[in-house]
Amino acid sequence: MNVQLNHLTATRKSIVVALEAAEVDSELAAVVREISQLARIPGFRPGKAPAAMVLKRFGKEVAAELKQKVVSKAYEAAQEQQKLQVVNVVKVEEGEIKAGAAASITLTLDVQPEFTLPAYTDLPTEVAPTDVADAEVSRVIEGLRSERADFKAAARPAAKGDYVKLSYAGTIEGQPITELAGDKQLYAQAPQTWEEVEGEHDGVIPGLGRQLAGLEVGGKRSVTVTFPADFTPVPALAGKAVAYAVEIQEVRERVLPALDEAFFKAQQVDDLAGLQAKVSANLKLQKDYENRQAQRRQITEKLAAAVDFQVPESLVDTETQGLLRQFIEENMRRGVAAEQFEKDKKELFQGARQAATNRVKLQFILGRIAEQEKLEVTNEDLNNFIYREAMRTQQKPDKLAQALGSDRAQLRSVQQSIIFDKAVDFVVSKAKVTVAAPAP
Repeated sequence: MNVQLNHLTATRKSIVVALEAAEVDSELAAVVREISQLARIPGFRPGKAPAAMVLKRFGKEVAAELKQKVVSKAYEAAQEQQKLQVVNVVKVEEGEIKAGAAASITLTLDVQPEFTLPAYTDLPTEVAPTDVADAEVSRVIEGLRSERADFKAAARPAAKGDYVKLSYAGTIEGQPITELAGDKQLYAQAPQTWEEVEGEHDGVIPGLGRQLAGLEVGGKRSVTVTFPADFTPVPALAGKAVAYAVEIQEVRERVLPALDEAFFKAQQVDDLAGLQAKVSANLKLQKDYENRQAQRRQITEKLAAAVDFQVPESLVDTETQGLLRQFIEENMRRGVAAEQFEKDKKELFQGARQAATNRVKLQFILGRIAEQEKLEVTNEDLNNFIYREAMRTQQKPDKLAQALGSDRAQLRSVQQSIIFDKAVDFVVSKAKVTVAAPAP
């Protein structure tokens, strides 16, 4: 058997494996013996039928099995002789494989990249202060009160923070926009709906709530809304100025609950001091978590920038498709039209491919760090993953564990993900930390 290695790129190799006729015949004989042991041929005990009869009755099966065995043997020989760390078999060209003839197998393989692992200890990171100010605690408590607020009818003009019930109908240059809105008629008209006056977040129609202050019940106003140029829910309205005829039907003011025993009980504390302490502790935990995430981002960016190497194209292809699928699914759930993806497909693909390339590169770096530091996936790691997934997907942990145990590819993927996380955590634990100056 002769093995010839051709370097297509730094991470893609072409292996040509030549087998002599005798080697092919040896594999053929082994295949015939295996099938003879399993097949039932009248007049013969298992394994005793003549080879010619087995070939005649099971020619297709023999040919398929022979091809698989010869290709497997060629792959094993290529790995053994060339010491390749294969990550993907990209293509197999086996030509004709038959008895009494030499065979040539060409394997196109993607292999692990070669690179020098950059320094990964004492990397500088910056975190925000975690001190909790009294004003922050007060804002959270006010937010908790707002969540339990009551809304009562108000016999006065609408003011910031109120909710108003209203009707509206949109036109462009005097013409109704019902056709432009298509099946999203809420953007064209509504006989009644609720809108917060000057709220933090827009309702259905962007900016409408910011133009309702001062109106009383029965009050009418024409307000102009200019939709963003990239407005995806109704692309036909993107960039257009729409005049909405608005009529107020009801005004309700927000009434916050008192800081009394009932409110404290709902928050599972005894008094205001207990509530302040609880909120402060939660804010501290949140800041610690945000700092940890910021450190992880800084670390991964520094590692990726510290070394440059080519990554296997097939892994980038797979990662690109996964990122695109995830992006499209998330945006379709948000109401983005399929036509928008088609319109932007070139930019979407380029962005996804760059992100995929960076992610694959980082995975190789983290994998090497894990290997260097002898990081391993423990049963505890897997159990923690299973319980987190069970909570996220609202499934039973034992059912998830069973599914994971029966899917080797998925199990390997989970183990890889855990190893990458442990590698990042390790580097973060060895990083230098600077606390940034408090924001003015």
